[in-house]
Amino acid sequence: MRRGQRRRWLVDYPRAVPLGIFLLVAAITALSVFSIESGERARASAELNRKSISMTSAIERRAYSNSSFLRAGAALFGSQGEVTPEMFRQFVSELRLDADYRGAEGIGWAPAIGASEAANFEATLNEGRIGFTRISPSLVESPRQQLVPILYLQPDTLRNRRALGYDMYSETTRREAMDEAQRTIRPTASGRITLVQEGEGEDYGFLIYMPVIDGFGASRNLKGFIYSPFNASQFLASAAELVSGDEERVRLYDIDGGERRLLAQMGSWTEDGETIQRDVDLANRDMLLVVQSANDETLSPLSMITLLFGLAVASLLMVVARLLTQQAQEDSRSLDWFAEQNSIRNSLTRELNHRVKNTLANVLSIVSLTRRRADSLDEFATGIDNRIRALSATHDLLTQSEWGTTPIASVVGVELAPYANDQDHTVLIEGPAVELAPNDALSLGLAIHELATNAAKYGALSTSGGKVEITWSLVNEQLASIVWVESKGPEVTLPKKRGFGIDLIEKIVAHELRHPVELEFLPEGVRCKLLVPVREPSEFELRSSSQNNHDS
Repeated sequence: MRRGQRRRWLVDYPRAVPLGIFLLVAAITALSVFSIESGERARASAELNRKSISMTSAIERRAYSNSSFLRAGAALFGSQGEVTPEMFRQFVSELRLDADYRGAEGIGWAPAIGASEAANFEATLNEGRIGFTRISPSLVESPRQQLVPILYLQPDTLRNRRALGYDMYSETTRREAMDEAQRTIRPTASGRITLVQEGEGEDYGFLIYMPVIDGFGASRNLKGFIYSPFNASQFLASAAELVSGDEERVRLYDIDGGERRLLAQMGSWTEDGETIQRDVDLANRDMLLVVQSANDETLSPLSMITLLFGLAVASLLMVVARLLTQQAQEDSRSLDWFAEQNSIRNSLTRELNHRVKNTLANVLSIVSLTRRRADSLDEFATGIDNRIRALSATHDLLTQSEWGTTPIASVVGVELAPYANDQDHTVLIEGPAVELAPNDALSLGLAIHELATNAAKYGALSTSGGKVEITWSLVNEQLASIVWVESKGPEVTLPKKRGFGIDLIEKIVAHELRHPVELEFLPEGVRCKLLVPVREPSEFELRSSSQNNHDS
């Protein structure tokens, strides 16, 4: 019972069942992909959080290492009367910056001087150098009393030489950082600036200042600043190397009065990626680190494999289900066709039995009428032969149509075939496509045969130039009117006695067609009008539409 019910579903829903199977497997696949992606996102979030913590720690460690160097330098230079070039170079060389401290431009010394000491400073700055370097901006351009110009900056590179003589106290951001460092006596980072070393470049950077104090207590005074300049992008990259060798998506912001100002960025940043923010304490200054997930919006490899495999299985099952539904439909159509053909055969047997009886009754009537009006045995035999042949010709048409409907044009054409191609006569056959039932086609064939035989003996077909017109039209959807008209033949006179043809047409044919026949013997020619029922294709056709669909 269940198996039959499943087959019934395949037949009743040939498209819905395969589609339902596909959607079910696709939904399971989508749920699996969703679960995998949820796990991947959770893993990616945890990894992103780990990286953000590691990056924050790496940045703060870099800043702490630099602060340690600067504190050591401040202690050394504060205990000396004068910071000489040899002393500064030796101190920096001992730090081994290239090996232990990446991301910084170096370490510099900038004494704190008054405006009156500017000339002596420039002399010291240019001692032993080729060319002359002045304090910038000059006191003429920007008069001021306090100056902190750069005297030494190691390593001694062309890039760092651009900064020598620059008065850092003349610029607001640098000055604020130096004042804060002097107030707290601790390493202090500046806000976002563009280093003098950049020249025409636009990369942002920052500096970390450590004040060098001369003396103790109330007698102490500011001797100058030991500091480190940083290119922000290089500093961020050096910190990222401590976390992972992969390219990271990281942004470092300087917090200035509550406003975020971008210092540096790594990786190709997107606006809709998942991010984590971390506060960074970089040498006594608040900064913000933003780390973005490097994962694309595309599916993970495992999700992609699951999706492709699931879609492949869903498609395969849909194809299999479709083949099963087609087979079930074919089986159902075959069963229906066999049942229909069995019903048709039973009905056809009854119908043929009825039609054979009618045909035999017509033959008996023809024999009876012919016998009463025949003057000799030869005349009787000839009449019987011709009329039986007329019935046979019409039967051939019915056989060709498998005892379905037969067109009026075919019935008329068969009976008038001997005369249609005769050059001595004109035969006009014209009318719309109208189908007749088998019994009606037999009766019409007899009537046309009798009219043609009479015309060949006495009427328009008996002389050269005669003309016969057979036309028909629809009276309504159920009835057609057929008109036989003869012309250009011998003058017609009313028969003195009723012949076989008149009785056949007016009695047998009219009875079979269930409508009266109008037969007129006009001087110019015979005129006959018949009313024939119009039929749809018979339900007893052997080659039904179901058979055609099954064969196709």
